Amino acid sequence: MIEINTLATGSKGNCYHITDGSTPILLECGIAFREIQKRVNFKTSSIAGCLVTHEHKDHCGGLKDLLKAGINTYMSAGTKEAIGLDHHRIKTVKTKEPFTLGTWTILPFDVQHDVSEPYGFLMVNKAGEKLLFATDTYYIKYRFQGLTHIMIECNYSLNILNRNIAAGSVPKVMKKRLMQSHFSLENVKDFFRANDLKQVQEIWLLHLSDSNSDEERFKKEIMELTGKMVFVP
Repeated sequence: MIEINTLATGSKGNCYHITDGSTPILLECGIAFREIQKRVNFKTSSIAGCLVTHEHKDHCGGLKDLLKAGINTYMSAGTKEAIGLDHHRIKTVKTKEPFTLGTWTILPFDVQHDVSEPYGFLMVNKAGEKLLFATDTYYIKYRFQGLTHIMIECNYSLNILNRNIAAGSVPKVMKKRLMQSHFSLENVKDFFRANDLKQVQEIWLLHLSDSNSDEERFKKEIMELTGKMVFVP
């Protein structure tokens, strides 16, 4: 059974601890390693690896100390180059080429973000559970069958953003960047409509904007659309 523990989410740092009961994995390491240690009760020696989606600091800021602790970290070649760190525990993986990490089979796939070579990850365990992790993207071109767990960015809503721009609390120039780099509520809904949700047990909405989102509204609307259990960490 998959257990998801959010250690941090949002523009100040992202890090998630995932386990299927056999192999614990980190998704992102965007907070200090000492904070990761505290949040997992210092049980870091059992962590089989860390998946990093891209080079922004809120997703990889704790990487150096994570590597020093002996934890292998997986990312695209473009992300590694952009981070500019050479270490034997950084493992580059290719889009649509699966690899194994303990009891997980992991399929990286390309997403759309304003960075070098960003990835999302589809993770399948021995029990056949399928977890989709996608953050910092404004669009996912792939369709997925048999998902049981979905962790997906839901950064902003277009009407909240437009209202904030009209009020002068958000610069107008931010709109273009957000629309070309982050998943809106509206696009997340389109993603759910396009995918097979029959086996989905839970949905996690990640990386909500501090100013351009509404946690209760997002949760309510996604629950109404999907009929699934929705968490907003």
